[in-house]
Amino acid sequence: YSEIYRDAPPPGAAEVASFGGADPERVVIFHSLSKRSNLPGLRSGFVASGPQNMARIRQLRTYAGAPLPLPLQHAAAAVWADEDHVIASRKLYQDKYAIADAVFAGDPLYNPPQAGFFLWLPVEDGEAAAMKLWTETGIRVLPGAYLAREVNGTNPGDQFIRVALVATKEETQRALETMRDCLRD
Repeated sequence: YSEIYRDAPPPGAAEVASFGGADPERVVIFHSLSKRSNLPGLRSGFVASGPQNMARIRQLRTYAGAPLPLPLQHAAAAVWADEDHVIASRKLYQDKYAIADAVFAGDPLYNPPQAGFFLWLPVEDGEAAAMKLWTETGIRVLPGAYLAREVNGTNPGDQFIRVALVATKEETQRALETMRDCLRD
């Protein structure tokens, strides 16, 4: 999600690792057109890491990877070379962040995201909130506990729902207002 941020670009993993003198074998960076360009079906991306990791990844791709057909390779190359659509996409997400900020203004528990395209909204019980939203409004969200695991008897996602900001701005506005009103009941 390195291309989707609010104000300033976050430091990249390679940049962070180089400042800390990290072993390149302990850092693996994945990029794809799925997130960068909203093209999940194109299946084009790249991996960067240390030489030993890259040798293992190359071997894995040899036996487990599927080659990308040449026409898709050409399409992917054109998309990787185009930054304008990435800037436009980032602006769209920034607009959606602003919508979420306005809808949840005054909620002391709301923590606006600085990057990515998900809101993590605090709720009493993530699973119960997701079910309530689905049954009462038709809005689908994911209980935060489904994306975490229990540590020392506690799941850090239990009291959150994850909301994807992938609809149009208008739909996002309506859905967030509906969610807010439903969850306040």
